[in-house]
This record gives sequence, structure tokens and C-alpha cells, in this order.
Amino acid sequence: MSSYVVERRTVVDAPADRIHDLVADLHAWRSWSPWEDLDPALERRYDGAERGTGARYSWSGNRKAGRGTMEVVADTPERIEVLVRFEKPFRSTSTSAFLLAPAGAGTEVVWRMTGEQSGVAALVGRIVPMDRLLGGDLQKGLARLATAAGTG
Repeated sequence: MSSYVVERRTVVDAPADRIHDLVADLHAWRSWSPWEDLDPALERRYDGAERGTGARYSWSGNRKAGRGTMEVVADTPERIEVLVRFEKPFRSTSTSAFLLAPAGAGTEVVWRMTGEQSGVAALVGRIVPMDRLLGGDLQKGLARLATAAGTG
């Protein structure tokens, strides 16, 4: 088993509370998530809290989108943590942390994804690092988040 950390950051010309609202409300991910265009027919279900800690989202889609769940497990003005569990195309669990900090007139946003790789995923990870697999998606998501916050 091996662990990974993938992190991207950007400065968004928007107040932290606007960005926070887009991340802590899983319904809002449709406006900025880098994975939203993987399956136009994606099935979504929301339950638990409306937003923030306890909010849950599950999805099921084509082979690219897979199937899994997300749950907001921590929510403060400076940090939102989302537990992500994939069931398909392979089983995995990771945590996405979004860190928000003042940066001039805007907000620095750090998206950090951490997790463990085991079995086949660990073998693939030796050949293709998770940073290479996920880094572009995180950067794309941050650019879309900036657009959704009204600054893109």
C-alpha cells in the first residue's frame, strides 16, 4: 500500500465566502467540477445535510464517470474536507481538502487530494504517478471554480 498527495493552487479574484459556498454545497459542484462532463447522463442523488458537514452526494455513470459517493466531513470558513469513495471503475477512498486563505483582494484556493493505493492501483501508481493522473483535473476544477465564482 502506498499513499499519495496531489495538490494544486490558484488565486481567485473573489471573496472566500463565495468560493466556500461553491465547495461546501455539493449541488453547486455541477457548476465547476472537472468531472461533470464525463457523462451527460450521470445519475445523481443528494441526501443528508443540505450543505456543509453531513451533506452527501452519490453518482453513477458510464465507465469514465464510474460510481461512488462524496460526503462533506469537515467545514470551517477556511477549510472544507470531502471524503470520496469510488466503487467503480475501482474501489478507492480519498479525501479532498479545500483550503481558503486571503490573497490580496482575492482568495488563495488550495485543492489537496490524499489517499492510499493498494492492489492494482498501487502497481499503476508506480508507473503513472497520481499527480500526473489527477493534477490536470484539479487545475481544471480550480479554473472552473474561479469562473463559477464570477471571475473566470
